[in-house]
Amino acid sequence: MQGATELFPVSSLGHAVILPALLHWSYDLHDVSFLPFLVMLHLGTSVALLIFFWKDWVALFQGAAGGMGRRLQMESLHILFLLVIATIPAVIIGALFEHMLRSFFGSAASAAIFLFLNGLMLLLAEKLRGMSGRYGVRTVADMTMVDALIIGCCQCIAFFPGFSRSGATICGGLLRGLQHDTAARFSFLMAEPVILAATVREAFKMRGMPLEAGQIKIAVVAAIVSGVVALGSTAFLMRYFRNHDRWALSPFAYYCMALGAVATAVFHFAA
Repeated sequence: MQGATELFPVSSLGHAVILPALLHWSYDLHDVSFLPFLVMLHLGTSVALLIFFWKDWVALFQGAAGGMGRRLQMESLHILFLLVIATIPAVIIGALFEHMLRSFFGSAASAAIFLFLNGLMLLLAEKLRGMSGRYGVRTVADMTMVDALIIGCCQCIAFFPGFSRSGATICGGLLRGLQHDTAARFSFLMAEPVILAATVREAFKMRGMPLEAGQIKIAVVAAIVSGVVALGSTAFLMRYFRNHDRWALSPFAYYCMALGAVATAVFHFAA
């Protein structure tokens, strides 16, 4: 579930809250004993993204170092700067409001409503893009600081459980005139430092925590499964977005709206 929903525009956090409630799983995401498992899940996803985009990262850092000529150096530095700009809003908002937002809206019932709204967001982005007629080819290197900042602000929507980080950033990219595959590429490149930072932060909370051999084995298996699924998900999505540029987000939108509506109804009647 982590490997797929972290990258598909359907909200990994929303699924992590909603599905256990629907299936009556008894674990607590915030329990200290769950931390090793959570850290390894994120690590598996992070490694998968690094493997898939390793050529991009190598080219960026080689270019930035000046090993590929002056023009590519400026282009690589520009892209790295865009990634930094796009990450800043989430760092600020996360530091100030993440705990409060997830405390207020972290229930399964709230996540189900936000998941439904996530579907509406995906549909609206497709509709607005279609109305604007902005289907021109733009690369990541063509993006401006304003593009990166707006996409970074869109990423902050994902602090509400049920809204997708990748979905919000891809929507932001579409509204700035990017094609689906370019918006997804920038979103996934953005995800690497974000997921890695979350992994380090969660790992820091584990300092001094005694770990049992059984916990470690389960966490390692989870990381491998998460990584393999995330790698397959990334490969599928990049090909899918490239081949279905006119309506690529629509199926995910309908899925989110359907699951959100069903879950909301179940939680309402269960209450």
